[in-house]
Amino acid sequence: MLQTENSLMSRLDGIEARFEEISTLITDPAVIADMKRYVRLTKEYKDLGRLVEATRRYRTLLGNIDEARALLGTESDPEMRERAKEALDAATAALPSLEEEIKLLLIPADPEDAKNAILEIRGGTGGDEAAIFAGDLCKMYIKYCESKGWNVAITSASEGAAGGYKEVVLSVTGEGVYGVLKYESGVHRVQRVPATETQGRVHTSAATVAVLPEAEAFDVEINEGEIKWDTFRSGGAGGQNVNKVESGVRLRYMWKNPNTGVSEEILIECTETRDQPKNKERALSRLRTFIYDKEHQKYLDDIASRRKTLVSTGDRSAKIRTYNYPQGRITDHRINYTIYNLQAFVDGDIQDVIDHLIVAENAEKLKSAEM
Repeated sequence: MLQTENSLMSRLDGIEARFEEISTLITDPAVIADMKRYVRLTKEYKDLGRLVEATRRYRTLLGNIDEARALLGTESDPEMRERAKEALDAATAALPSLEEEIKLLLIPADPEDAKNAILEIRGGTGGDEAAIFAGDLCKMYIKYCESKGWNVAITSASEGAAGGYKEVVLSVTGEGVYGVLKYESGVHRVQRVPATETQGRVHTSAATVAVLPEAEAFDVEINEGEIKWDTFRSGGAGGQNVNKVESGVRLRYMWKNPNTGVSEEILIECTETRDQPKNKERALSRLRTFIYDKEHQKYLDDIASRRKTLVSTGDRSAKIRTYNYPQGRITDHRINYTIYNLQAFVDGDIQDVIDHLIVAENAEKLKSAEM
């Protein structure tokens, strides 16, 4: 125990000094004027704040242990000795979990985790049933995001012939959105009797979910003067305004992929609102996110190879979960976790599975850090 304490305390040396240094820097007008640096420092300040708070609790706990041991070594009064023993037992019992908490906080956080997210759902194999399933997943994520107090909006959608979506894109904003939703990237498989099936046979269909960290204005450089804009009348529900006002926007942008050196045209449409300027703003946000995702794919690949895990690599080709309706079963294949509450799950109650995935990833982080 003593060796562990000494090892951990040596790692914590300088943490509080750096925290105080950053607290001064983020009030400096020169730093505030440099947006990239200011955002980076405020993020570091927030992360270090949690570590500093845990460090202070750890020091207090070690102090309580030393004090109780000293009292047991010098005190002869039975009642005082009993109190000291109770204090020592309580502090010693609390120490391991606090040490694990600090070890996790010492591992550098994924810088993407604090970002908002773009959630893309596409019907895969299975025709009309795959589109219906993609629609079910869309409803599930909307309900889940609303339960978390996050703002969620459909930014674009292509409806399936029999219902659901061939493709739907959600924008989710809130605190730590990407760090939670990133576990949903991959292939989701459904086994059930489709509404279109006349013989009552169980079919297997699939939909692909991709969760991307939403890029902010300073994450990528875009020459807005080179964007070509078109406007069009939005289709679908919305009354007479939809048919008369050109609120829908379409942007075209030529972008050179730094990973391949090849130029490609990016085409993005947005019909989310009846307000053309708002649609332009959201189309620009999606453009930034698209470019950010492409430019950071190598970073994501490096993370995946280091972790040697499918828990949250963002591998969009990996089958991650099966939804078996006849058995009322959900199975997450990454951690071999099965539960039998399918109806509640598709109604947005997915936190339990995400919690298990977070625990599994944290265990892998601690193991890879060899702490």
